[in-house]
Amino acid sequence: MASLRSELPRDPETLQAMLIAREAEIERLRQIIKELQRHRFGRRAETLPEDQLLLALEEAEQVEAAGFAASEENAPATKTERVAKRRANRGALPAHLPRIETVVDIESDVCPCCSGRLHRIGEDVAERLDIVPAQFRVLVVRRPKYACRSCEDVVVQAPAPARLIEGGIPTEATVAQVLVSKYADHLPLYRQAQIYARQGVTLDRSTLADWVGRAAFLLRPVHERMLAMLKASPKLFADETTAPVLDPGRGRTKTGQLFAYARDDRPWGGADPPAVAYVYAPDRKGERPIAHLDGFAGILQVDGYGGYKTLAGRNAVSLAFCWAHVRRRFYELAQTGPAPIASEALLRIADLYRVEADIRGRTPEERRGARQQRSKPIIDALEPWLRQKLALISQKTKLAEAIRYALSRWAGLGLFLDDGRIELDNNIVERSIRPLALTRKNALFAGSDGGAEHWAVIASLVETCKLNGIDPQAYLTDIITRIVEGHPNSRIDELMPWAYPTKPTLSNVA
Repeated sequence: MASLRSELPRDPETLQAMLIAREAEIERLRQIIKELQRHRFGRRAETLPEDQLLLALEEAEQVEAAGFAASEENAPATKTERVAKRRANRGALPAHLPRIETVVDIESDVCPCCSGRLHRIGEDVAERLDIVPAQFRVLVVRRPKYACRSCEDVVVQAPAPARLIEGGIPTEATVAQVLVSKYADHLPLYRQAQIYARQGVTLDRSTLADWVGRAAFLLRPVHERMLAMLKASPKLFADETTAPVLDPGRGRTKTGQLFAYARDDRPWGGADPPAVAYVYAPDRKGERPIAHLDGFAGILQVDGYGGYKTLAGRNAVSLAFCWAHVRRRFYELAQTGPAPIASEALLRIADLYRVEADIRGRTPEERRGARQQRSKPIIDALEPWLRQKLALISQKTKLAEAIRYALSRWAGLGLFLDDGRIELDNNIVERSIRPLALTRKNALFAGSDGGAEHWAVIASLVETCKLNGIDPQAYLTDIITRIVEGHPNSRIDELMPWAYPTKPTLSNVA
């Protein structure tokens, strides 16, 4: 203790400066601890996730329905009233569904009053939704052989139809079902094998993996063409997420990356169809997006990842940054306790989002005009306010980091003011990242770099189908069949998901 006292300066001003610096460091560490606690134990999203809200709502509705069923047993009048209300509100079932009709008729057409003959005056029709569980069937292909009685060596037979799995048992529709279950419904192959086994069909997981690999190899040209078409767009979104990959040499997993490049011009009425293409890379180096987006020239809307800055420095690319990422940093500070500066920043950013809600769906010119009138004054006032607050606080705090994060990207954050095609945030591509996270959560990791590349190829087609309202299984069945039958590469644009005819499905109707 004596040595510590001897090391302290005797000048009061120096001591005061040391105390202020120490307090700032303690406050910074306290904020880090609160952030880690929130990350570990608290809710990570700024709003309650929709799926969690729906889960809670499902439970409440189940309890309510059980209560209604119990009360209806002792109150016939109440039951009749609710049945009538249910019939009035349920709507019509989709017209494209097959109908199997059953006529429930009277046993006798003799009048119970006068014994005369009854005549039909109408009917009541009730429709109920029925489900036939997934059912396996066997398609048998017979190819008769013919021989000539005069020529001993002549045998004539029709050629065998082309197959994706030569010598294998699956049809193209079966392979498409496996792909959709794995990459759209997030069912790992071992779980699919368990489901099929319940129906008496034993398919080894390795067999299913063989089907997936062959399908992914077949679909690579479609994925490559889709990425090329996206790079020809004037504006894209970009994001990335981790992809754990098994590393057998070290006996553990390594962390690869799935980069997502998306186009969605619907918020401003653009004509190009929405799409997303994923590309796997074994690391997160800045050279990856440079290679992926080679030839792209336009606006790239991104988060704060530094690799995109390198891309903008080399190519004719303008970076539009994401206000959601700016907001998130202030939100995390406001959640951990009283934070007047962070809370004020959130209120100002919320004003920007209110403008966006009002202009969604309008033309780029209308959006730009509204932003110049309503959003620009907010932006113009926000920058000097942030600089003023930054000068008043310790530079080592998380609040200072949040402010510097915004100010260092200010030009890209303000790019949306002058271009109505730019969105306020990067949420469009982040929504396309979420399905990858679900697959990653259920499958834990990809088995190899090649498996992660297959993941990128098939997930690109599945998610682009979903963006365009296309049934991914019908689409994959169709294009796999067409490619196997020799669809020419010169007409590959016909195989894009948005070129596939939209057909009504239960999910579309719902």
